Amino acid sequence: MENRYHYGTEADQYAFFQIPKILFTDPVLSRISSEAKVLYGMMLDRLNLSQRNGWIDENGRVFIYFTLDEIHEQLGIYRQKTAKLLRELDDAHLIERKHQGLGKPNKIYVKKFS
Repeated sequence: MENRYHYGTEADQYAFFQIPKILFTDPVLSRISSEAKVLYGMMLDRLNLSQRNGWIDENGRVFIYFTLDEIHEQLGIYRQKTAKLLRELDDAHLIERKHQGLGKPNKIYVKKFS
């Protein structure tokens, strides 16, 4: 099968994840794996939905839910790799996970990088 070309403004039909350039240019943050950077971009995208859903804690901070299974499905990676990417973002202080107890997904706070 041969793919077709884009014409005119047809490229506007796609939705995109935004990944901040600083993740590639900052000497410390650039050490993060490309997969973790993509995951961070996906998490930033989910912040808008969380805000619309009212997922805001008692301190006014927006959080997201993004389970290991959802990440596994969306990135197409092994569950072990999913956990590694989350640890990578945790270690870089780009996210903070709050455990809620058995059977409940973690709250994930997507942090600013500056």
